[in-house]
Amino acid sequence: MQHATGLRPPSRVSDADHHRLTGLARASLDRVPETAEELLSEMDRAVVTAAASMPANVVRMGSTVTIRNDGGHTQRITLVYPGEADISENRISVLTPLGTALIGATIGQTVRWSSRGGRELSATIEVVDAPACGREGS
Repeated sequence: MQHATGLRPPSRVSDADHHRLTGLARASLDRVPETAEELLSEMDRAVVTAAASMPANVVRMGSTVTIRNDGGHTQRITLVYPGEADISENRISVLTPLGTALIGATIGQTVRWSSRGGRELSATIEVVDAPACGREGS
């Protein structure tokens, strides 16, 4: 998967999320190598911040995000760990190409990712709702 990481500023990730996501990505290298490698790359270049100091406009684990695609369609999704993913409830795993693109991004930023079928997709982040109390890094 070719991701435009060079065009994107470094992600900002909480220390708790960084630790857990790095472990998750390493553990997933055999199952979903492209997505796991992309997540590891994001964690390698991330600016790690104490959870209490995370700006409200940054997408983190448990955040609910409103994104708008190039066609103007909006979607509201929550970024979760793989065991909590449920597409019928718009709960997207961080181990999907979209989930990996979203982690650490900010309001107004356009994220780009490749679908599993190889299509290049993008969406702009319009709203970030912070994780519910106690959700981050859980």
